[in-house]
Amino acid sequence: MSERIDLDPAYVLHTRPWRETSLIVDAISHQHGRVALVARGARRQASAVKTRLVPFQPLLLSWYGKGELKTLHGAEWQGGALALRGHALMCGFYLNELLLRLLPPGDAHERLFETYARTLEGLGATTELEPVLRRFELALLTELGYAQPLAHGVGGASLEADALYGFEPGVGVTAPRADAPAFSGRTLQELAAGDLSNSVTLAEGKLLLRSLIAHYLGDKPLATRQLLIDLQKL
Repeated sequence: MSERIDLDPAYVLHTRPWRETSLIVDAISHQHGRVALVARGARRQASAVKTRLVPFQPLLLSWYGKGELKTLHGAEWQGGALALRGHALMCGFYLNELLLRLLPPGDAHERLFETYARTLEGLGATTELEPVLRRFELALLTELGYAQPLAHGVGGASLEADALYGFEPGVGVTAPRADAPAFSGRTLQELAAGDLSNSVTLAEGKLLLRSLIAHYLGDKPLATRQLLIDLQKL
């Protein structure tokens, strides 16, 4: 049976051409998670939805159909448009690529959707972008079940703030290894609490979260991450 969804809050993650005049729109919605939608005729000059189907704008999307690829039949702007620029804009595209690569289609993640919306606002409101990105990365990995507890060791063992520990995907906090990065107990505890005010925690947290993300992405790295690295070299 064909499913019909009306006015679900959503953000466009990515669009790509489809046939002669249409677009395929990848979006994250509040009630239905990541969805792929055909916007028929959206590339025509007179299309009413053409200027609305862009990233970082809060929308109300409506669609119908069955299977993974649905048909878009409405896109209404909610107001409160975000104007991300420069480095913040690239960080926004980085968030979108993370969601496209890691978020399975059709699974509702309402809390993650709300975190994404707050993160976009954070990118537009500060020049200190790294803590904003780290909090989103941790929220994403936690929501998807990829971030094992950080505040204690395997089996619930307490962490000592000044001791060093390792972290293994699928396992959690372990004894340090000579062939892998080590993290202080303080870093792990502060990451678990969402406290990134300490520069050491921010640096070690970046290393830990990036290694976890790379593990779950597999062999294909993120295009936006490499672009951010290249821009920082200029």
